[in-house]
Amino acid sequence: MQLSTKGRYAVMALLDLAMLQAGNTAQPVTLADIAERQQISLSYLEQLFAKLRQAGLVRSVRGPGGGYVLAKDMHELWLNDVINAVSEGVDITRCGQMIPNQTDHSGCMGGVKCNAHDLWASLSGHIDQFLGTVSLGMVLQGQVAKAVPAGKPVQVRVVS
Repeated sequence: MQLSTKGRYAVMALLDLAMLQAGNTAQPVTLADIAERQQISLSYLEQLFAKLRQAGLVRSVRGPGGGYVLAKDMHELWLNDVINAVSEGVDITRCGQMIPNQTDHSGCMGGVKCNAHDLWASLSGHIDQFLGTVSLGMVLQGQVAKAVPAGKPVQVRVVS
């Protein structure tokens, strides 16, 4: 699965921000504080927050006591919006093509669509849909399981 540190760190940082603002009246939080708590490079966070601000997910507050605040309520900030804001789509295909029935397979095996391409492209779409049903607020309140559709239970087998 191709979800690099950009997407994961953006979600972690916004969860940190949302958690601190949950009880307050949107007090600004500095990136240095988030960087320390989440053990993420400050310069890396600055790059991510520039993209998050541009996408309208956070607002910056200047001056003493400044920092960042969420631009929306945490229950209206969806994980796929956060991941997409930092140019980090979820794609588990080998070729980097997330759209089912995509005709450009330049990243595939010698430019030819692999036999499992549609399967992986479809799964990527399902993951994106799932992330579109999970808000920062749901994660913080332990409600992620409610976003999972009812159906056949998933069995996980750990292989060493």
